[in-house]
Amino acid sequence: MSYCVNPSCAQPKNPNNVAVCQSCGSQLRLKKRYQPLGILGKGGFGATFGAADLSLPGNPICVVKQLRPASDDPQVYKMAKELFEREAETLGKVGNHPQVPRLLDFFEQNKEFYLVQEYVKGYNLHQEVKKKGPFTEAGIKQFLTELLPILEYIHSQKVIHRDIKPANLIRSQKDSKLVLIDFGAVKNQVNSMVANNTQTAFTAFAVGTAGFAVGTAGFAPPEQMAMRPVYASDIYAVGVTCVYLLTAKTPKDIGCDPETGEIAWEPYVDISDSLAKVLKKMLEVSVKHRYKSAEQVLDAMAMAPYEQGMQDSMTTMISGFKTSGSPSTPNCSVSTGLITTSPSTRTRGNTVSSVSTELNKPVSISVNRGGGGGGGAAAPGSVYNMAHGATSTRRRGRGKTAFSDATEPKKKKKKWRSKTLLEAYNKGRRDFAHQELNELNLSKAFLPGINCYDSKLSRINLQGAELSRADLGRADLSEAIMKNANLNEAYLGYANLNGADLRGANLCGANLNYANLQGANLCGVDLNGARITEAQLSVAKTNWRTVMPSGKRGFW
Repeated sequence: MSYCVNPSCAQPKNPNNVAVCQSCGSQLRLKKRYQPLGILGKGGFGATFGAADLSLPGNPICVVKQLRPASDDPQVYKMAKELFEREAETLGKVGNHPQVPRLLDFFEQNKEFYLVQEYVKGYNLHQEVKKKGPFTEAGIKQFLTELLPILEYIHSQKVIHRDIKPANLIRSQKDSKLVLIDFGAVKNQVNSMVANNTQTAFTAFAVGTAGFAVGTAGFAPPEQMAMRPVYASDIYAVGVTCVYLLTAKTPKDIGCDPETGEIAWEPYVDISDSLAKVLKKMLEVSVKHRYKSAEQVLDAMAMAPYEQGMQDSMTTMISGFKTSGSPSTPNCSVSTGLITTSPSTRTRGNTVSSVSTELNKPVSISVNRGGGGGGGAAAPGSVYNMAHGATSTRRRGRGKTAFSDATEPKKKKKKWRSKTLLEAYNKGRRDFAHQELNELNLSKAFLPGINCYDSKLSRINLQGAELSRADLGRADLSEAIMKNANLNEAYLGYANLNGADLRGANLCGANLNYANLQGANLCGVDLNGARITEAQLSVAKTNWRTVMPSGKRGFW
């Protein structure tokens, strides 16, 4: 089928073998090369089509975006053309990133402008949530660690996307990686050049063109809707996207606080305090209080477990002081001083952040976000090691609260057996964080999205288990049997996989930041798109059948 791109055409569908529209007489092929096959999206200022490139072998599919000026005024047309050329130049620049569609062509025809881009086959995240349901906390962490570096790259090119939302993020069918599509117009100051009688028309074109819009209501922050976008505007939109992925609800469905204007999202989610703190700052209505860059969000995510552990550790110590006295002893008071986080120092993927606290004497922690295998652990005797087992996870929504043994030392943990765990999961329980699960036999178990954060899973049998999007962060998986397990998009940050058997496992898109892989068997493992360093792999067992993050077998 051929599709007519004339917006006034009453019957745009045509047989495949005709060159002229049978309804309106317009030429069907664009630039005598691109044959539109159907419409993908439509707005007041243009449309997007799927098209076949007839000039290349196999006639590959591409995406053609059509832009039409909103006025016949020659001055508006001239400036619309300038805007179009700037946009094409910018897309050509940012399209060098593997997770941004490449610009293939741009041209003008019949006073309309066309951008031709690479076609990405796959489902967008809006469709993915509708099909599979909301994301887990592990899924959100993986989402952020994949999207934020893309955003960091785009901002480094001095481009603000302006329309980040689930529908503009496609999970590529080819490699399961996220691809950011539909870029906004380049921020420019040409409005000041427009005469008064054309100001309104040009502004309407500049901010209203499909794909060049100021953003989607609810996902765009106030300063962007007021036509003053900054890089932090994209951070806000990513935060709203996270809320949608966690709840399957749009901002309109959730509503906002009538006093502050903030999205009232917290009662709808069930996440840890550390992630909630990051999202809250991403969603600050005031730009002044919001993260200013993707780099800052990544740094905050890397530091959150340490800060939470320190806070809980000191809470435990203070609690111990208060309960250790006799009835005749006056209440003891402890001065903890202040916890301060210094600005991070980042050098090409590596971040060094220091945290100091005053509790009789200062203690510091160093974190290297770009380190290798087993990285991320503090030196023996540091506050991190003291707090590592004392981390508490307070869950929002539905009144759930889970604490570790360090915060509730007298509470006896449930003794789990394989059968009781599977029964609990099948009844709807997903949270098994901070649990003793050593040596359980869960071979071929169906446990997608399970949360075993900071749990003890030493020598557990998970051979052939379904663990996609599982949260295994900080878990002790030493000597675990995980042959042929599906760990697609699982979160394994800071996990101990010392001596684990992962032969033939699927770890596509998994997050293994700072995981200890000393002696782990990764022969035949699929690591395509996984977050893992070459240094980590150097201490693990691999072979020619191991698929590296690059998609190549046997070598980095």
